[in-house]
Amino acid sequence: MRPFIYSQAQNPQDAVRQGAAPGGTAATAQFLAGGTTLIDLMKLDVMQPQTLVDIKKISDPTLRRIDANAQGLRIGALVTMAELGENETIKREYPVLSESLVLAASQQLRIMATLGGNVLQRTRCPYFRDVSYTECNKRNPGSGCTALGGINRLHAVLGASEACIAAYPGDWAQALMVLEARVEVLGPRGTRTIAFSDLHKEPGTTPHIETNLEPGDLITAFTVPAGPHTRRSLYLKIRDRESYAFALTSAAIALDMDGDRARDVRIAIGGVATKPWRAREAETALRGQVINEANAKRAAEAAFADAKTLKHNGFKVRLGQETLIRALLQARSMEI
Repeated sequence: MRPFIYSQAQNPQDAVRQGAAPGGTAATAQFLAGGTTLIDLMKLDVMQPQTLVDIKKISDPTLRRIDANAQGLRIGALVTMAELGENETIKREYPVLSESLVLAASQQLRIMATLGGNVLQRTRCPYFRDVSYTECNKRNPGSGCTALGGINRLHAVLGASEACIAAYPGDWAQALMVLEARVEVLGPRGTRTIAFSDLHKEPGTTPHIETNLEPGDLITAFTVPAGPHTRRSLYLKIRDRESYAFALTSAAIALDMDGDRARDVRIAIGGVATKPWRAREAETALRGQVINEANAKRAAEAAFADAKTLKHNGFKVRLGQETLIRALLQARSMEI
């Protein structure tokens, strides 16, 4: 690990000021909360921040609060994965949020990791995390992508480019996508709110630019609107082993049913894309339709119609389709 400057922020505004110091970039200044991804990457020499701004001890209670009312949720960015995942209101009214957190990481990590950091976690692409591979456009822009001709079993089949095929690793982000969450951001120019679907960027030709955040921007909260779909929601995760493993494929589903027909359907898929991925083509195929195996299959085929596979990851298309079909049928059958 390389030397760095450590400082503690007194309040959110102080954190933004320190994070956006003159000349500051995502490479030179990083916010530290749970640190469950950042510290690992610093030890691996993948990330080399010059300054760490510790925000974990900021006393602002709004950063640690879960507020639920008839309009929806507001979740502070310093709420931990464990706190939200184990919250009884969330488990009852927004099960997809709870399930996506409980199925992620380990209990020890969930106790430490904050939700603001969770959505910004970096890819687990081994070529990104091993600096002995010099060709990684996400780590060394313009150097190439070793994964294209390497072992790419865990890599993305949706949203990839010739510059990068690294898969987004998170689970909770898919749940936020289907519930159409918004992100509150405090930055050098003040406060703004953006749709969660606009937070992450596809790699294109600049895979090192992963989000639409700017230097000094601090995620302060997530808001989730209430609706008839939130209770009939779930997260299904398929992985190599039952615990402490990232998704090979996953599906977040939220349904509003009118009898056996889907009045509204929302689908996000994980483990298969370069960013949190909303399967809008699948939603269109199902909206107003009976949720049965045949229609679920057609929706699953639509979700992966644009998939591009490589030598080792082609299995993700079929597995992703079967995951989506299973998740849809389980959501249809939920008792609410």
